[in-house]
Amino acid sequence: MKSPDPTPVHYTHSESFLQTLMRRQLRLSVACAATFLIALFGLPLLNYFAPEAMAVRLGGFTLTWLILGVLFFPFVWAIAWVFIRRSIALEDAEAREVESAKQENRKEPG
Repeated sequence: MKSPDPTPVHYTHSESFLQTLMRRQLRLSVACAATFLIALFGLPLLNYFAPEAMAVRLGGFTLTWLILGVLFFPFVWAIAWVFIRRSIALEDAEAREVESAKQENRKEPG
């Protein structure tokens, strides 16, 4: 038999709350990891399939070295920044939902 839904007061620490939040953060993690892997494996693939384009010189570097040595780390930092911002936003949204449910629960006559 399934237990009844927790009251909004106890929902913040319930399994349901944590599962919902973790599921949303997992989707975010997979999206960020996929973006990183595309960049990681994309560079060697670009070098293999488009060597002429990757040999073009920009700012004293070949495009390959520009991407690998200069642009790759800021790209990874950007992925991390997006992950952290969106993760915090997910947590805040969940907390707002709980607070709003608490407020509605208090308004109902007991």
